[in-house]
Amino acid sequence: MIRTIIFCLLLCGSLTGSPFLLAVGIEDPAPPSVSAPQGDEATEAVGHDRLTFFAEPKALSPDAVTSNWPRFLGPTDDGKTPETHLIDEIPEDGPAKVWEMEKGSGYTSPVIVDGKLVLFDRIGDEEIVDCLEPETGKRFWQYGYPVVYSDRYGFNNGPRASAVIDSGKVYTLGVTSKLSCLDLATGSLLWQRELMVEFDRASFFFGHGACPLIHDGKLIVPLGTNGMEKGLSVVAFDQHNGKLLWSAEHEWNASYASPIIAELQGAPRLIVFQGGESDPAFGGLLCLNPENGELHDTFAWRPDKYESVNSSTPVAVGNNRIFITTSYQLGATLLRLNEDLKWEQLWKAPDFGIHWMTPLLLDGHLYGFRGRNEPDAWLASYNVETGEENWREDLEWTVPIKSGRDYRMKYLRGSLLHADGKTFALGELGSLGLLKLRPEGVEEIGRSQLFFARATWSLPVLHRGLLYISQHEPDMDNNPPRLICYDLRQLEN
Repeated sequence: MIRTIIFCLLLCGSLTGSPFLLAVGIEDPAPPSVSAPQGDEATEAVGHDRLTFFAEPKALSPDAVTSNWPRFLGPTDDGKTPETHLIDEIPEDGPAKVWEMEKGSGYTSPVIVDGKLVLFDRIGDEEIVDCLEPETGKRFWQYGYPVVYSDRYGFNNGPRASAVIDSGKVYTLGVTSKLSCLDLATGSLLWQRELMVEFDRASFFFGHGACPLIHDGKLIVPLGTNGMEKGLSVVAFDQHNGKLLWSAEHEWNASYASPIIAELQGAPRLIVFQGGESDPAFGGLLCLNPENGELHDTFAWRPDKYESVNSSTPVAVGNNRIFITTSYQLGATLLRLNEDLKWEQLWKAPDFGIHWMTPLLLDGHLYGFRGRNEPDAWLASYNVETGEENWREDLEWTVPIKSGRDYRMKYLRGSLLHADGKTFALGELGSLGLLKLRPEGVEEIGRSQLFFARATWSLPVLHRGLLYISQHEPDMDNNPPRLICYDLRQLEN
């Protein structure tokens, strides 16, 4: 049982030698042992039996801007990347495939840093971390451990939180709250924690799903526990040795939205949108000091329904403001953190309730696929300053299927990725579109049906002009779940 204590001491001994100040909180119930990297760096990737290679991608332009993708929403945690020299249209039969790999269960997407692609999923009774060469799909190394989890609502049983890469290390948070740190070069385990056991973790509807955040040497994890009057809502560990640095007490449990760092009132603030399984249903936005876990303020924002969760990651929109949205009829709201570090509500938009995607902010306007279920989902745009709806559009088309019939298609609860002045839309049934998004309306430049598969819910990943899409369910052609790499590089003259 966790014993509550009040203490403030200097914690030394991280692998980097950097000291951290431990804030008011609890005693670390199980500091992990730390191992040095084992083995030699895997400098050559090799083929494997789950990989199918199709063709080399086009040459990358020497003028192209490229960027790493260290976390599931990209380099700036907002579905945007500075990459350039991408295709201007999508062929009807889709962009060229470079390679594909049969993957396991889970709802994660890959992360890519410095020539290493990391995918976290479940194969059989193990959660698996694969480290691949991004342009070939060949494997550098693989790490796995046993997992016992069965989704009680019938969704697949793999991890929900994508891996994170930082400082030459890979971090994963499994569906049962196993937190692991691996060496990116060798794939060896450096340290590991069992958060569900160590912290009397509260239950989740669909397993632990918020993606961890790394900031200033701290690995920040939304948690939620049963062991205290308020519980531990958020905890931070030393990213190098896994020791507890601080804990933030609050009754709100972890949701499926991921935390971000935003510059508010002249300093970095930790923004955590909580609200997972709880009875009564509660949750909302926390603003904390990322250095010590001090709670500045809270704003309650979660539907009064037991089965609801908060899943859309907050968006920082400038001028000390944060946008949040949730489904189940509550909708969206814009908040401002004032000079006293308290939340002020600026506007709310009940019709802009988004189930899980993170909306795009472009030139003062928000764009996103709102809707709780498939039939009530559509694309909408809102003015950040006023909270007024610019437009809503339920894009629709028909696609022939093997039976010879035309199938009516929509993007439904899709995802939006912005790069090179273009917006790529991925529909939840495997449609890829290229859109022009403006406050006056949306123009669809092109579209292709990549595959027919449900639950295509993860944001695509873009790195060095290649697009990586996670197909989470088998498709209508009996292909298993796959990670597919497509060539979006512009053809050079």
